[in-house]
Amino acid sequence: MTTRFRLIQVACVWVVLIAHSPSGVNANEVVARTSGGDLRAGAAVADITPPLGELVVGGFEPFPAAVIHDKLHARCLVLDDGRTQLGFVICDSVGIPREIFDEAREEIAEQTTLLPQNVLMAATHTHSATRANTEKYRPVLVRGIVESVRLAMANLEPAKIGWSGIDEPSQVFNRRWYVSDPDLRRNPYGGVDQVRMNPVRNHPSLVKPAGPIDPEISVLSVQSSDGRPIAVLANYSLHYVGNVNKGDVSADYFGVFAERIAELLDTKSANPPFVGLLTNGTSGDINNVNFREPRSSEERYEKINLVADLVANHVKEACDNIEYNERVTLGSQHRELTLKRRKPDATTRNYIAEVLAKSDDSPTYHAQERYHGAAAQRQFEGPDEVAVPLQAFRIGNLAIAALPFEVFVEIGLELKEKTPFADTFTIELANSSEGYLPTPAQHELGGYETWLGTNRVQKDASVLIVEQVLDMFNQLAKEPAVK
Repeated sequence: MTTRFRLIQVACVWVVLIAHSPSGVNANEVVARTSGGDLRAGAAVADITPPLGELVVGGFEPFPAAVIHDKLHARCLVLDDGRTQLGFVICDSVGIPREIFDEAREEIAEQTTLLPQNVLMAATHTHSATRANTEKYRPVLVRGIVESVRLAMANLEPAKIGWSGIDEPSQVFNRRWYVSDPDLRRNPYGGVDQVRMNPVRNHPSLVKPAGPIDPEISVLSVQSSDGRPIAVLANYSLHYVGNVNKGDVSADYFGVFAERIAELLDTKSANPPFVGLLTNGTSGDINNVNFREPRSSEERYEKINLVADLVANHVKEACDNIEYNERVTLGSQHRELTLKRRKPDATTRNYIAEVLAKSDDSPTYHAQERYHGAAAQRQFEGPDEVAVPLQAFRIGNLAIAALPFEVFVEIGLELKEKTPFADTFTIELANSSEGYLPTPAQHELGGYETWLGTNRVQKDASVLIVEQVLDMFNQLAKEPAVK
């Protein structure tokens, strides 16, 4: 296959043909499935640490990166049964725009035999990383993604695979709360919501969380045919942990996990080196703060290390009890779903104009009204629609969904409940970064994740997405499992 043909194929994979489907789903969806064969696997890591001076963008006010506390990485796992190849690339980043992932896909198509539509790329959502799409950092990021895939492909060897799940509920809490004090529920558009994100801890107005949690750590473990650990890909529905020094670049608990699981599996002398990947599940409304308890005094990075250690020890326990197979069914599906962009109505636009016209010393209704007002204004001036990539992988009787949002936990739980597979998990911020994805019921409650700018797509988007992902799962499930 020529390079030119493969680059054309990349473009065709991601194009949106709205006219072919009233729902906006690409009728030319790409499907790659096989009855399975002897498995090979390879894994690798590449450095994607940004230059100092790039802006750390985890908060409302970016600031320059001053110290590299720990390096950022792109970690890759490739699976190959002789007919189908699947690739996972997990990047230490707060979120990566689609155009960067697509640029990396083009280079992967040029340099490897891995089909671009069969590569799942995602950000971990560490808040101690820098903006992805800058003149200095974008080439570093693209080069690292491609290098991780190229090296993983070079490391392919006969392998066996297994998967499992284990719960760790002590570090996951729904961060959206019903609170009785209406002043704590103000929104930046002059109204009052029903719930508050990240309320004051141990406050007398706390009533109850506004949603569930998902305590499961999903574990995919890959070994060489003689039992040497090649890679472990885990998935946990928990936002970043944070509490790092201002100006530090850090992979947060995702990076510490990678080191800790390598130690627990005793892989220091492994050649090729073992790779631990921790993916972010459906954590759009989940963090590790117990709001019923008062704030505790912790050293910088202390909680990051605690969470990483807990997760790694549970993953080790799961790995010790996994049954491995050398033959599995591999499959993938990709679809494009066109969604409408949310726009502020006339009343909201007038309110925003008044807010943005205020002097800096004027009284405010909401502390971040100018920030969110400007975000809503940009959304009003932007495109009316967006095509979002949806992806599904099958590995035996395990299904993996990839969604380009910070996904509310209810959505991940629904996919787990309705999947035709024995095991399922979702990787968020995959293949793009399109803001928060609440459910329609959570939209009715309001709160930070539902505001214009943080949520960019139509309010029923999660319903449409779940429908498409389940259909992709069902299509993949039609292929009989290899014996």
